Amino acid sequence: MTEINLGTTADMHVHLRDGTMSKLITPTVKSGGISICYVMPNLVPPITTKQQVEEYHKNLEKMAPDTTFLMSFYLCKELTPELVEECADKGLIHGIKCYPAGVTTNSKYGVDPNDFSQFYPIFEKMQEKGIILNLHGEKPGIDEKDEINIINAESKFLPALRKLHQDFPRLKIILEHTTTFESIELVRELNQGKKQGDEIFIGATITAHHLYLIIDNWANNPINYCKPVAKFHKDKNALIDAATSGEPWFFFGSDSAPHPIHKKQVHVDVCAGVYTQCNAIGYVAEIFDKFNKLENLKKFVSDNGIKFYDLKEEILAKHKNESVWLIERKNKVPEILGNGEVEVVPFKAGDELKYIIEWRKN
Repeated sequence: MTEINLGTTADMHVHLRDGTMSKLITPTVKSGGISICYVMPNLVPPITTKQQVEEYHKNLEKMAPDTTFLMSFYLCKELTPELVEECADKGLIHGIKCYPAGVTTNSKYGVDPNDFSQFYPIFEKMQEKGIILNLHGEKPGIDEKDEINIINAESKFLPALRKLHQDFPRLKIILEHTTTFESIELVRELNQGKKQGDEIFIGATITAHHLYLIIDNWANNPINYCKPVAKFHKDKNALIDAATSGEPWFFFGSDSAPHPIHKKQVHVDVCAGVYTQCNAIGYVAEIFDKFNKLENLKKFVSDNGIKFYDLKEEILAKHKNESVWLIERKNKVPEILGNGEVEVVPFKAGDELKYIIEWRKN
């Protein structure tokens, strides 16, 4: 029977919501096999102040004290370099998430990706302080003549990533939940010439669900509908190749994004988001096993993300006495998760996975 010590695991893109949904979902970070998670700020209202980030972090820790939560700000015109510096120095934030306006859930307060210039003073401060810029890499289609749609929106965004890296070569940037082979090629291109031990400034997170899905899988199933949407076989194959490669610029970010069942069962305005948190490591392990790459699983779900974020010893120390183990044992995904107030359908509900996780003392 296969048993693999994954050490301290990290999911670098998680939606934990707030209120009743957060009470249901936050404890499943650990049950899904994750030690450290990076929390998205697109609540309503979004997280843009020191007080908000402190309160949100405090609430999450109350619900799941064994989990480490890394916090972020929502990029908007209300942020200032002074606020970024203060929160960076106090260790309150590890990054700032950029949402192009209107491209996904709770992104109406987002920015215009055609012109980031108003945020250059903030990016300068982030570069100085080692704060990460997390990009939702889709370009919104503002006018019909732009010929932008949900299939090509990510590819159309890539010139913006290239320009940001040219203008801020030492700013750490992550192309979040990448879905296209063009994105994988660009991340590799921008890291060309990097050697073992070199500092990396461009990374990409890859979700569990995008390692499984193509367009057909969400076109007739709203549970699998997310933004950015899953694309084609060539894109999925590029994601699998990148995730299983062990290359240090690719690491796990589940983009687990829960929605109540009734918001996924509507005829119009289906909520974008796939909930994977309850079996995060199990979903990924299934793919690595299928492609005979289990030896690289620890790099993808642990080492690469922790190194890219340059997490300090005081953060990692919380988990030094406990490790996540991958165990080959049948594991049925629940049909529904609920707490009496809200219900969520997990990814691959009712399916049987090959692996479970166990937490063991070191």
